[in-house]
Amino acid sequence: MLHLISALLPPPLHRAALRLAHRARKQWWRWRKPLVLGVMVIARNGEGQVLLVRHSYGSGMWTLPGGGVKRREDPARAAAREIAEELACSAEGLAALGVHEGLLHGAPARMHVFTARLAGMPRPDGREIAEARYFPPDALPANTGPRAAEAVGMLSRAGSEQG
Repeated sequence: MLHLISALLPPPLHRAALRLAHRARKQWWRWRKPLVLGVMVIARNGEGQVLLVRHSYGSGMWTLPGGGVKRREDPARAAAREIAEELACSAEGLAALGVHEGLLHGAPARMHVFTARLAGMPRPDGREIAEARYFPPDALPANTGPRAAEAVGMLSRAGSEQG
């Protein structure tokens, strides 16, 4: 039902609704403090660069593609779904890297971190995702979100432990 509604809304109105919903969700999380389950995907291209995205709502920082895990949804399935919804491509070789635990807007959060290659060129949906760009993992932009930077650090640590 929500997909039908969002498909019928013009993109500018949809982005405004996302900003409003994001503000309300942050307040809810600060008040109720539910356990937030999510996924982040470190998608790399052939040169080893990492894909970062900027949402049309929130802080405007660069972050990893991902999102929430639905009730009774497997985190790997959620990661694949988020890539398809936000970037109109599929994740190949999806592999679990680890779990990042911390706070998200005052609520406890458990983020499952995955690595993948993307099949096709990522195309931001223009609604939730405003921009997507590849960056070298050792030269992320200054305005990269801390969770994204920490997850990319997990990738670097995992690579050095294997070497």
